[in-house]
Amino acid sequence: MDYSMRVAGEFDEDDIDNSNRSSNMRFTPYQISVDKASTLLARYSKKEISLHEFKQSLAQTKEFARNLEVEIPLKQEIGGSSSHNHNHGILANEPKSIGDVEKSIVSQIVAIAMNELVTLVRVNEPFWTDSSSVKDEILTLSYGIYEQAFPKPNHLKSENVVKESSKYTSVVNISSMELIDMFLDPVKWAKLFPTIVSKSEIIKVFENGSMGNRDGALQLMYEQMHILSPLVRPREFFIIRYCKQIDVGVWVITNVSYDSSLREISPLARSWKHPSGCLIQEMSLDFCSVTWVEHVELDDKIHTHTHDLYKYLIDINNLYGAKSWIKEFQRMCDKSTSFHVQKIPDRESEGVIQTIEGRKSVMKLSHRMVKMFCESLALKNKLNFQSLIEESVGGINISVDTSPRKGKPNGTIICATSTLLIPLPAEKVFEFLIDHTQRFKWDVLAYENQVQEIAHISNGHPRNFISIIKPSIPGIENETMILQENFKSSVGSYVIFTPTDVASLQAAIKGEDTRGMQILSSGFVVCSSEKEDGNSKVGSLLTLSYQILASSSDGAMMLSAQTVSNVNNLLTTTLLKVRDALMMM
Repeated sequence: MDYSMRVAGEFDEDDIDNSNRSSNMRFTPYQISVDKASTLLARYSKKEISLHEFKQSLAQTKEFARNLEVEIPLKQEIGGSSSHNHNHGILANEPKSIGDVEKSIVSQIVAIAMNELVTLVRVNEPFWTDSSSVKDEILTLSYGIYEQAFPKPNHLKSENVVKESSKYTSVVNISSMELIDMFLDPVKWAKLFPTIVSKSEIIKVFENGSMGNRDGALQLMYEQMHILSPLVRPREFFIIRYCKQIDVGVWVITNVSYDSSLREISPLARSWKHPSGCLIQEMSLDFCSVTWVEHVELDDKIHTHTHDLYKYLIDINNLYGAKSWIKEFQRMCDKSTSFHVQKIPDRESEGVIQTIEGRKSVMKLSHRMVKMFCESLALKNKLNFQSLIEESVGGINISVDTSPRKGKPNGTIICATSTLLIPLPAEKVFEFLIDHTQRFKWDVLAYENQVQEIAHISNGHPRNFISIIKPSIPGIENETMILQENFKSSVGSYVIFTPTDVASLQAAIKGEDTRGMQILSSGFVVCSSEKEDGNSKVGSLLTLSYQILASSSDGAMMLSAQTVSNVNNLLTTTLLKVRDALMMM
């Protein structure tokens, strides 16, 4: 099989289901401009008109849509807005209830959004330009052409709006139906992208879709996205997600923002997703090709509340872009393949895990640990304290969590995080942290003694693995073991661990259910650091985060000066030990 295959996307516009549009419906200026743009694209694709004629006609289409009057067939105007203007409330028949109104509006939005998404997926020039300097083709929108073809109202009121767009295609090791199921299940969706999606939930299901292939599934979702560090501001979206099978073995998943003002869910977010999503083309039972499009606008306040070093890192590498989503998905597919092996691989047979059931149990526990860690980096209501380290970036960030959660100890949990700028390549820092023979140099649980790796589970890439580490303290029976998972993701490299007692981890090794096991995860995130000053230096941003049970009693606990001092000392001591050990190597 040729895994370099790319989606050609050659299908007619008739493949798109417009059943939600009535033949008697009055079209909005935007709808008319979309239809005209689609006709022009078809003629341009067939080389019936030149690129110059295409651009000229698009400009006329935009002016036409701008001057066209809109008729409102309903007895009253329908409120609400999305990536398209629906204050006109265009519906074929008068709705019976507010729920009918909302469903009709949502149906209209996704019909137009999917039309736009399919166009952007199948047409490169003139919409997309290649922004990559490597073999991977990473495309970004040409906004002048795009805005002529798809004019929209402004949704973000800020004077400074940040735009991000990207398109990327690759092959993933999963069946198309498994992938579609993950898209439509918020729990699976969040688990699939632990380093990007920190929260996900379904607000309302409009349609479940057909049995078997989920064709026509339509739902309103809330998502929070966050990467790398508390110094990065989370992004929040209310989106409509729509699944449509447009050909044999070909599906489109459309995501588009929706403020849902009819439901008064929340005030408008500072993030807006224009028609985005992916086209999934089945290649075999176990492989499919995915073309992903991400197109968002952000209120500048999100950037203002993101540290300058991370702001530049995210912008220059488009870390929330299409490539990051697909690369993270490929990493998780590799992990899934490892999870479903039929026997213990030979290279792992010397460890303490001797059964497939035990291996799966440890992997499930480790995945919960990773998800918990990534969620903790996005906690709100952070308090900031000055760091004791000169090279610290953003000081010490502390969040207090008292909400009871399954799998965590009851009581007050402190999440403390600090970031250090180290003048060494990120790869070198990551290699040092995953080397268990070097752990005694920085881990307080090692008590400056060598540790032993007693189990090792591979997850595809040589640097992506789970391990069980046993500290050794001469003359003392140690009842603590450490579960650790490390991996290189699309946005950075992670080393995540949790200390646990021997009895609990032994239960996992034997294959027992670990869902009731209480853990707290800590760890490192490493990413490259560059400065846009003409004199870029090789360096890394090293973030360390600890979750600590401060009190096992119920109710809120006041954050005392002594607690802050203890946490600061723990973070500072560990980061300095890592830095000093690296600088001496």
